[in-house]
Amino acid sequence: MPRSLSDVIAWSKTHQGRKLIRYTLSSVITTAISFSTIVIVYGFHIISGIIAATLFGNLVAVIPSYYLSRAWAWGKRGRSHWLKEVVPYWSMSLAGIAFSMLGAAYVKYLVHEHHFHHLASTALVACMNLASFAVFWVLKVLLFNKIFHTNKLEDIEEHLKEEEEEEEEEKQGVPKSA
Repeated sequence: MPRSLSDVIAWSKTHQGRKLIRYTLSSVITTAISFSTIVIVYGFHIISGIIAATLFGNLVAVIPSYYLSRAWAWGKRGRSHWLKEVVPYWSMSLAGIAFSMLGAAYVKYLVHEHHFHHLASTALVACMNLASFAVFWVLKVLLFNKIFHTNKLEDIEEHLKEEEEEEEEEKQGVPKSA
């Protein structure tokens, strides 16, 4: 457990710290996509069903989630390995979506039972989806760390060297290459 802010800052500069921070930020981005999509499609009556709107919002967010997690957080490039990356990722994502469907079903029950105003039900649908995915976040971190983990020490060292070079270029004001 970090004892001070300087310990946290030092940890955030390690390979593991950067990876977890990037994964967290990619989760925040895709959660915002899912949340916004649900609010828009359900709130503006584009999709009138609670469960359908929740499913749609989560399916919209899962595509950028995969690429952000794989490329940005775990530093993987090139073709995805079907059995080691794609299948486990989609399995976990679909499990998270299924869990959010349970939350959506409960919200549907609440909305119909209590006759909530549409604005209140929209907020409830979006917040229940947010809570559902919060439950899966830690599990996904642990699993994806295994899925996208590079086994070769050289790959890790190369990744760290690239990050150090990027930092050095930023300090010197050199623009990033495309």
